Amino acid sequence: MKSRESLTRLKEFQVNEKRRQLQQLQMMMAEFDRMTKDLENQIVLEEKKSGISDPNHFAYPTFAKAARQRADNLQVSIRELQVQEEALETSLEEMQAEYAKAAALEERDGSGPVRARA
Repeated sequence: MKSRESLTRLKEFQVNEKRRQLQQLQMMMAEFDRMTKDLENQIVLEEKKSGISDPNHFAYPTFAKAARQRADNLQVSIRELQVQEEALETSLEEMQAEYAKAAALEERDGSGPVRARA
């Protein structure tokens, strides 16, 4: 009986850990998205200030080029994190199913002797 309780607690811990990882990943993606929008706003301002909006122009602002590259890199990172998010969500669903089974077994085993005593 103790082993079932331990198994249930372990499964519950694993589910909570996956949820925490998923939440951290989502927060990171939101932060990257916010940073990308800030960079895009800065690019627009820099282009307006210089009067050149063509990145291939020889006088295109260096800051705008660097900000554009950084924004592109952040977008790539967001896409990679989305793949990780999907994998984590799948893993979380599996962990939740395992936890539900363990909890059901514990409940069944725990409630069996109680009914026999009554």
